[in-house]
Amino acid sequence: MYEYISGKVIEKSPVHIVIENNGLGYFINISLNTFTAIGDNKEATLFIYEHIREDVFSLFGFFDNGEREVFRQLISVSGIGANTARMMLSSLPPDEVISAIRTENIPVLTSIKGIGNKTAQRIIIDLKDKVGKLEGDEKLFALKDNTNREEALSALVMLGFNKNASQKAIDKILSKEPNSKVEQIVKMALKIL
Repeated sequence: MYEYISGKVIEKSPVHIVIENNGLGYFINISLNTFTAIGDNKEATLFIYEHIREDVFSLFGFFDNGEREVFRQLISVSGIGANTARMMLSSLPPDEVISAIRTENIPVLTSIKGIGNKTAQRIIIDLKDKVGKLEGDEKLFALKDNTNREEALSALVMLGFNKNASQKAIDKILSKEPNSKVEQIVKMALKIL
């Protein structure tokens, strides 16, 4: 198993990269997100996912481990192959994919080429409970003091609002204004709810 490959960038396109390491050239499939992150660097380190089937052995590379974890979760869904998962990560940044799954935002998922309504629903059903456990998820709603989110949620639930609906409203607010105070979050959430 490869964990990561570091080396000199020999060739690069929005869908693949060739990295030379100790005289070996590795052809690695990448997402547009990783392509952008690599930029004009002459050397790169990519976290690797080995895609092995009877007739195929492919390497998929990711600029950070968080993107690789999102990829792994996506391909665990029935009907989502490695290329479809790569297309999803090329269309949206990993945190937006996670956000769309957590908030059950089907229109965002169906806006991705190759993802229909049923597939989007299956992704949400299969991954909604798992994406909260992803390592990169903390970055999604990074607050200097994450207790603001929890206190606002608690206040809304005590006011009689549904917990899931309240979480969605709070997450929407914090994605736009991550430094909001508890009072501001609750006021804005009340307008949404």
